[in-house]
Amino acid sequence: MPQTQALREHAFTQGLSEAQIDALAEIATPVTFDENQLILVDGERSKSFYLLSSGSVVVELRTPMYVIAVQALGPGKVFGWSALLDDQDTLFQVRARENTTAWQIDGATLKAACMSNTALGAEFFRRILSVVAGRVKATEVRFAEMCGIKV
Repeated sequence: MPQTQALREHAFTQGLSEAQIDALAEIATPVTFDENQLILVDGERSKSFYLLSSGSVVVELRTPMYVIAVQALGPGKVFGWSALLDDQDTLFQVRARENTTAWQIDGATLKAACMSNTALGAEFFRRILSVVAGRVKATEVRFAEMCGIKV
């Protein structure tokens, strides 16, 4: 199956067992986004987790007065991790910077798969924690820049 191979080669899933890749392939759906398309809206509940295949997106912090680009993500990166949490609204918005393809996994389905397959769940959440730490670091860097602190 082509999506099994694509998921096997994705940077986020490399090193997972064949059974774990197969489990993800069963619930992953290919999606495409047009340039400048808003994918996740800040303040809304994220329902899906995304693994980027091609193109790029930007994670943005939006206020009524301006938008700050927090982090650009390209192939091999992921976003939408808050879809795995209960009662967690999205703080950032995510916008496609160009025509972009990704694998979309429903958050509730992914969470259920992780809960029923504890080895997959432990590894997946370990990897998600690294993503969250990267997002916090990117936010810290942008905040420091806005305050005039050289980083």
